[in-house]
Order: sequence, then structure tokens, then C-alpha cells
Amino acid sequence: MENTDFNLISELISQPLRILITSHSNPDGDAIGSSLALASYLKKKNHDVQVMIPDPYPDFLAWMKGHDEILVFSTDKSACVKAIDRAELIIASDYNNLGRLNDAAPLVRQSRAIKVLIDHHLNPSDEFTYQISISKISSTSEIIYNFIEKMGDLPLLDKNIAECIYAGIITDTGSLSYACNYVKTYLIMAELFRLGIDGEHLHRLIYDTYSESRLRLLGYSISDQLVVLPEFHTAYITLSKEALERFDHQIGDTEGVVNYALSIKDINLAALFMERDGIVKVSFRSKGSFAVNTLASEYFNGGGHRNAAGANCTTTLAETIMKFKQLLPKYQPMLKSVY
Repeated sequence: MENTDFNLISELISQPLRILITSHSNPDGDAIGSSLALASYLKKKNHDVQVMIPDPYPDFLAWMKGHDEILVFSTDKSACVKAIDRAELIIASDYNNLGRLNDAAPLVRQSRAIKVLIDHHLNPSDEFTYQISISKISSTSEIIYNFIEKMGDLPLLDKNIAECIYAGIITDTGSLSYACNYVKTYLIMAELFRLGIDGEHLHRLIYDTYSESRLRLLGYSISDQLVVLPEFHTAYITLSKEALERFDHQIGDTEGVVNYALSIKDINLAALFMERDGIVKVSFRSKGSFAVNTLASEYFNGGGHRNAAGANCTTTLAETIMKFKQLLPKYQPMLKSVY
């Protein structure tokens, strides 16, 4: 079900407000891109705007305008608490449940500020006063463009905002390789280029900034930790805590690793199991009709999109992998043909 409270939100922001834009833990390109694009736009509308995330973002996103002003709850709790306390409007960008704010979640829930959701994930919670929730759209950054358009404010778009929107779309679609069969996505991309963005340069800023240790971690993941189960059209990669420490793992270093497993011919389901911070972080990817968001929600207390989902498990690494493998026979017929 889609919720598009554009008109109600338009009325809400017709007068200057103290606005706090929040996004989810382990922020990705769409989380940062959508938040910073929205922040820049709202500042042009004379709002007092801050952006807050639960934990640090990857270095390869540290070029967008306003990135250096983002408040990080895990490293500057006092500033974040102050921002939450003073906010009259809190916007959730690129997540559908306040729980994704981790330790900041209780404070945001307790806030008397009006809460607005702008997101593209399925099953948004009922914690928000107003919602713009459109799951068929590939990224929240694309929804931000639509939001600005609905507000009648496309003339306020500039190159900096366009770059943030581009980053969100390009990272959440794997450079337009999945979840992007929506015509308007390409029309929006054309408009972003008309605003003067350099797609080649931005693509290099996002994807060609590997450290040596990150590249060696990728090599290790593929050569030593890749398991292929052809009878189930499935492949998975396992990264233990020790392996991550060995390769000096930094935030964002495992971004996209799971996609290498999915790129194998006849593999329709891929998973990355990563042991970190006392939990096992699982990333699922799939092709065609196989819905990994269902797999993630029903068995791993996670969620996401049809072809890209994730979960955080409190079981051990070995137990989590065993559970995953035990489920595969159930899905064998569906994994055989996904198109």
C-alpha cells in the first residue's frame, strides 16, 4: 500500500521550522544522498535543518555537500540529543521503522515533534504522523526528487542537490542494473545531468576509492570464502570477525561484496554472512521473482526489498549459516526458475 501525503506535508512546511532529518544505521548511498538532498532543499525554503544518523557513514560518501555537518549519534550523543530535543519536525529518510535508529530510537519516539516518513521500503510502521511511502520506486533519493517536484520547487534544484540524488539512485540500483524498471527513474537521471552533474566523476568517487586492504578483503571473500550450491542455485560468502580484523575492515568495505556471489551464472540467491559487533549481519540478494525480503522477515527477523534484503542475527555465525542452508530445500523449486 502506498501512502502519499504530499499535500499535507506541503502545508506543514509552508512556514519555517526546526527540522531534523534522520536516516538508518549503517547508512548507505541512498540514506546519505536522500538526507543531504532534502536538507539542502529545505534550507532553501528557510528551514533550520540538521541531519542525524546512528553511526558513521563510509568514506566513499564523504564528498556530498553537507556531509561534514551530519550529526552521528554514536560519536556525538550530546549534540544529537540537543538536535532531537529542539526539533519541531523529524523526518525519517530511507527507513520504515524508528528502530533502525538504534540507540537514538527511544529519544525520537519520545519527541513531541511531528514525524514524517519518506521512504521506499515495504511495510512502513504506524509511528509517523504523515507518510510518503512508495515501494515501487527504486530509491528514496528518487522520491526526494518527486517530493521537490510535487512542492512545485524544481527551480530550487541545483548541482549539489542533483549530485546527492544521483548518488542515492546509482547506489540503490547497482548503477541502474536492478530495481529500476520504472521509466521516470531515467527521466529524472536526464534532468540531473541537465543540472550539470558529471556522472563519470561521481561514479569514480563512489566506486573507485578502494583502499588496498578493502581490495584484499574482496579477493579473500571470493577466493577463500565463497561457497556455491549449484543444486539450489545459491551462493554465499562468510566473513568472520577475525577475517575482518585481519583486513583492517572499515565501514563500507563490504558494500557490494554479496553481488559478486549473485553474478555467477545460474545463481539466483546470494548471501553474505558477516560477524560484527556481537551480531551476524546478513545481506541477501536475488534475481527475478525470488523474494528475499520474505526470506529475511520470516526466518531472520529482517526485511527489505524483493531482490535486496538484510537482517541482524543474534545467533552465532555457524548457527546462522546452518539455518540458512536448512531452508534451501524448501525454496529449491522457486530458485530453479526466477524469470
